[in-house]
Amino acid sequence: MEFYGYYCLLNELLLGIIMKGKSDFFQKERPSSQVIEGLLSEMKNADLPWQSGKVMAYVYEPSAEAYDLIKKAYMMFLTENGLDPTAFGSLLKMEQEVIGTALELLNGDGNSAGNFTFGGTESIILAIKTARDYARDKRPDVQRPNIVLPVTAHAAFFKACHYLCVEAKVIPVDEKTFTPSIDAYRDAIDENTLMLVGSSPSYAHGVIDPIKDIAALAQEKNLLCHVDACVGGMYLPFAQSLGYDIPDFDFSVEGVTSISMDFHKYGYTAKGASCILHKDRAMRKYQLYTCSAWSGYSIVNPTVLSSKTGGSLAACWANLKFLGYEGYKSIVEGTQAAKTKVEEAVKANPHLDLLGQPVMNMIAFGSDKVDLFELAGRMKQKGWYIQLQFKHGISPTNIHLSINRANVRHIDNFITDLNAVANELAASPVEGGIPFPQELLDSLTPEMVNQLKEGLGVGDGEAPGDLTLVNRILDAASPSTRDMILKEFVNGLFR
Repeated sequence: MEFYGYYCLLNELLLGIIMKGKSDFFQKERPSSQVIEGLLSEMKNADLPWQSGKVMAYVYEPSAEAYDLIKKAYMMFLTENGLDPTAFGSLLKMEQEVIGTALELLNGDGNSAGNFTFGGTESIILAIKTARDYARDKRPDVQRPNIVLPVTAHAAFFKACHYLCVEAKVIPVDEKTFTPSIDAYRDAIDENTLMLVGSSPSYAHGVIDPIKDIAALAQEKNLLCHVDACVGGMYLPFAQSLGYDIPDFDFSVEGVTSISMDFHKYGYTAKGASCILHKDRAMRKYQLYTCSAWSGYSIVNPTVLSSKTGGSLAACWANLKFLGYEGYKSIVEGTQAAKTKVEEAVKANPHLDLLGQPVMNMIAFGSDKVDLFELAGRMKQKGWYIQLQFKHGISPTNIHLSINRANVRHIDNFITDLNAVANELAASPVEGGIPFPQELLDSLTPEMVNQLKEGLGVGDGEAPGDLTLVNRILDAASPSTRDMILKEFVNGLFR
């Protein structure tokens, strides 16, 4: 097909969303609470069926007993406002105890401090704000602040840098281990560098960066060192206690100055629940925001949010108490065993390629023999939800698995289905769709993306049921074109 033919085809396929006119959400006659509950249940039926135990992304499912306790604790403190800790002493006490538990797990000391946040992204924003404001106070010569981080660092760092006007200096990683070299960090440091970042582990491939070496370099250069342990903080300490070979990554490592850690992932509590931790309490004051220059009450915010429900904190506190150290250790024992089974199965399958050397229950695998889009689709037909990750740099298109407690009982069936689908696709390859030329993709404009075509599966203000074609286009596009498509898509998705 000639270029013009591709252009016309894509012009027809790429679409936006036509919005309805006036909303009819408010009605003259109010429906009963039972009718409303029925409507909610009906909408929920179309969501990802996380209760099946076959979802390996987004949801970290606790036991039924823990889930019931979490809901009760959340609702008990739904209305309490975390804005002012002097007004709701219960929330202050719970936060102190939750943060104390986190610091104990990650080897903080009596001089360490932290705060409860509503997600890993908020924790990371606060880590970078702390570094920026510390430099404003102690290093006024810094005019164009930057942080150094590997390309495998979570997107939240790039988001935080965007919000805070800090440059993200990105360094490459090894094509086999997906970890960065210390030489790459050293080469990237300049007079404006504030902080070095390492992951424990990185989300995409489940591998741990060389934290000891990164922290040592940070000390040498008198820089801060942040460890992103959002997924690992509530997991790796228990894996270490079980005898798994987990390198030190926390405050026991000299030079680590801050850590982000989520509770709502492998802490199995309600979203949002995370924390930002500092080795030295004196650094925490740069995290705070205060404002007395207005006509209302003076504001002092330890975190990004001001008003916030006490529900997620109460749920987190209750679940940490309920599961306890031995409960989490038992969960990690099961998920690590399941991860080992899946890892060995992927290595044994000639059509799949394990990426990196995952240390915990997060695995990524690619393939140059089977169509991963088709594989994900067929696995979904069998009831499994697995996450596609687009290619970027040396990381190829791949499938990501986050194996949680609820997946363990199904893991043998998962391996059976994965092998069957991969072998079937290798034996009878399917056509991988239309090969979109890079030149065409690079020529896309927002206007083209916003043209409507039902063939792409997007309805009026609704998410598409089948994302295969969308994903193929996104995977083939450059990061900048991919970002543009996603912005146009999501800007149309929400009113």
